[in-house]
Amino acid sequence: MQNRSSFLIVANRLPVDRVGDAGWRRSPGGLVTAIAPVMQRRDGAWLGWHGAPDERLEPFSDDGMSLIPVPLSSAEVESYYEGFSNATLWPLYHDVVATPIYSRASWEVYRAVNERFALAAAEAAAEGAVVWVQDYQLQLVPAMLRKLRPDLRIGFFLHIPFPPAELFSQLPWRREILEGLLGADLVGFQRPGGASNFIRLCRRLLGLQHQRHEIYLPDRVVRAEAFPISVDFGELDTLVREPHIIARAKEIRTELGEPEFVLLGVDRLDYTKGIGQRLKAFGELLADGAIKPGEAVFVQIATPSRERVEEYRRLRNDIELRVGRINGEQGLLGHQPVQYLHQSYQRDELAALYLAADVMVVTPLRDGMNLVAKEYIACRHDLRGALVLSEFAGAADELRHAFLVNPYDVDGLKRAMLAGMRSTPHELARRMRTLRRRVATYNVDRWAGDFLRALERPEPEAPDAG
Repeated sequence: MQNRSSFLIVANRLPVDRVGDAGWRRSPGGLVTAIAPVMQRRDGAWLGWHGAPDERLEPFSDDGMSLIPVPLSSAEVESYYEGFSNATLWPLYHDVVATPIYSRASWEVYRAVNERFALAAAEAAAEGAVVWVQDYQLQLVPAMLRKLRPDLRIGFFLHIPFPPAELFSQLPWRREILEGLLGADLVGFQRPGGASNFIRLCRRLLGLQHQRHEIYLPDRVVRAEAFPISVDFGELDTLVREPHIIARAKEIRTELGEPEFVLLGVDRLDYTKGIGQRLKAFGELLADGAIKPGEAVFVQIATPSRERVEEYRRLRNDIELRVGRINGEQGLLGHQPVQYLHQSYQRDELAALYLAADVMVVTPLRDGMNLVAKEYIACRHDLRGALVLSEFAGAADELRHAFLVNPYDVDGLKRAMLAGMRSTPHELARRMRTLRRRVATYNVDRWAGDFLRALERPEPEAPDAG
């Protein structure tokens, strides 16, 4: 490239989706929302796959963003993305909720694709540039990039949990992953526990000394710290005050039959999200008579995800069977207690759903952060609504005034859902006010700013070997 960038984002995907043959639109999702404004302010570039296998594109601009596509073949998508990233790393890093697959062939493709990303980043980055590598698909890139371009300032952020030593040690390529991450100057995690796990593993498996957040390599110091990601509070708070969003929220409640309570789940269809557990709890509340017929409706949005992976196809079938059973046994003529929607929604519709919901149910079995919980809070300027939140979501560290729950405890889930529905307006407002203060203060701009300030600080000195 002729024009190299002084600020470069490296991620598995570009922040745009193709719209027919007409062009591109900005992708939904937390990562893009968080980083795109920072990149634009710094006149940077974003490097990643554009989403279509077996196609090469030249660098292009869209929506004020400079974009550098990295090509992937269909075989690489299968082995690097669906294979090693999502059949090995994803379940391993999420407490082995599903059994990881350890394939040597997939590992080799993962390594080769990471090398391609590192080479592309080395070509695109200006002298002394800041390069921010994102997430579990690219954990080898920092070390590969440092070898090619030692002049760069390299940061890495992991958006999913980082597992404890007992789990991570299962990985046959555990040393290579740790060494890959140690190519960064700063390794960021969602929770302090993730940073601690990483630091302990560097000592146990690589024999490296450390002190607090600093890991000492022979020639440099790497910092590992927690930077909990957040949402654009101001944008969401403004959006839900728009008349058309308020009108749509009322319309949603009317379409649902004006129940006394609307419960809402919004998730990617994934086995880590605890969708089955929350539906089981809701079904039992109906069967027990704790909720009267017609009193409450549970709206579960499950965005399609990784539909070529067998584990996800099985999950979809299980959830659809559970929904059908609840509606068959507990439904009334003209009233289905569970509204299950296996489709994607635009931001305006989600904002209206958040505003319409009395109880937001966020119950992952393990989650790096979970931005849906924070989005719901940002949308509740009316100080109504209850957030039922899994203690195994990263967001639980910050959102202590939610109704916290262990999603494996179905009775506990039932109690939390009922508490959300039965609490007084005064109690709900007290909780929501505190939750909103936290999310408003620690918003997405603060997350990105805190990380980049830490990355660009002068490197600490290693202590004398003596």
